[in-house]
Amino acid sequence: MTTSTAQHPDLDWSQVRETVRMMNLAVAQIEMSMKEGDDSVDTLTDAFTTMAARVQVVEMMAKDKEDTESKQIVEQCEAVTAEMQHAIMAFQFYDKLTQRLSHVSHSLASLVDLVGDNSRLYNPIEWSLLQEKIKSKYTMPAEHDMFEKMMQGMSIEDVLQEVQHTKDDDIELF
Repeated sequence: MTTSTAQHPDLDWSQVRETVRMMNLAVAQIEMSMKEGDDSVDTLTDAFTTMAARVQVVEMMAKDKEDTESKQIVEQCEAVTAEMQHAIMAFQFYDKLTQRLSHVSHSLASLVDLVGDNSRLYNPIEWSLLQEKIKSKYTMPAEHDMFEKMMQGMSIEDVLQEVQHTKDDDIELF
């Protein structure tokens, strides 16, 4: 492995190698962020599951009684349950985010492989294969749409503006 870097270039220095290093850094940062986020969401999910079960127990106990205080307890339990459902929706948005970041991470890793391989770098067929590989990993309609628009040459700003107007609402409501 060469020790030539942008900070200490020698005759073996390569902007492609520097690009690969920077892209690998981006992949590593995405992967680390997703791992940390997954750990936090798992903890929150467990906590919400436990709280929901306890709220249900309290609600059942209060429903057995007919007094005003018990009715207020039931109302509060129902309100807490509704708030928990909002939190669950947020978890679903997080899941969608991690799916997208995972796709970005794998796409960048595949791009790094291509850019780092001089025998494939200048081959249009290899680039087409890469694009098809990336596209095949997408699971959400918005990703496919964004991919197609970017491959047609639309600017990032235009694509993002269009996507904002046609957001896919595939979050389950409980």
